Amino acid sequence: MNIDLQPEQVAASIAETGMGFMFAPNHHPAMRNIAPVRRELGVRTIFNILGPLTNPADAPNQLMGVFHPDLVGIQVRVMQRLGARHVLVVYGKDGMDEVSLGAATLVGELRDGEVREYEIHPEDFGMQMVSNRTLKVENADESRVMLLEALGNKPGVAREIVTLNAGTALYSANVAGSIADGIQLAREAIASGRAREKVDELARFTQQFKR
Repeated sequence: MNIDLQPEQVAASIAETGMGFMFAPNHHPAMRNIAPVRRELGVRTIFNILGPLTNPADAPNQLMGVFHPDLVGIQVRVMQRLGARHVLVVYGKDGMDEVSLGAATLVGELRDGEVREYEIHPEDFGMQMVSNRTLKVENADESRVMLLEALGNKPGVAREIVTLNAGTALYSANVAGSIADGIQLAREAIASGRAREKVDELARFTQQFKR
């Protein structure tokens, strides 16, 4: 998959496939100058907080992960002030900046102008709580293999965490009426092969822009 796309190419990708990947340096040119400094510092900075809040698509519906529990309530209320419609800000209590299989997940949800905060657990959705350690990879190739195996419906932690987060995203997009309904839709998409087909379609389409 080619992720080094310009804004107009991402727009074409979304129009053609329904999906698009926004590579931050191509959409926030000023950030490109800051990136070397951030790498040299080696610690989280204000830019780790600002990045998700400056989505170039100005998407009114979002699933947003944060790296600290205190940011759940802060970020969701910022999104409220920015006029977003339906946003879920999540923090896995085992330190993951996404919905976790290994612990409870804190959720800040903005919907219809109102904010509420709550916890969800894998067991709420018929999933077993298991360690996320098996998801650790050494490089991009290992990550790609793991993702494609999950989309190929190979049983395991990778498939379950993809399903859990995809289902939550479908709920934030109002495609599903609840996280549980979103998870069911995600399971069906993976089991039928439609999820893998969509990723393959995106990969093929973006290759035409490779320099």
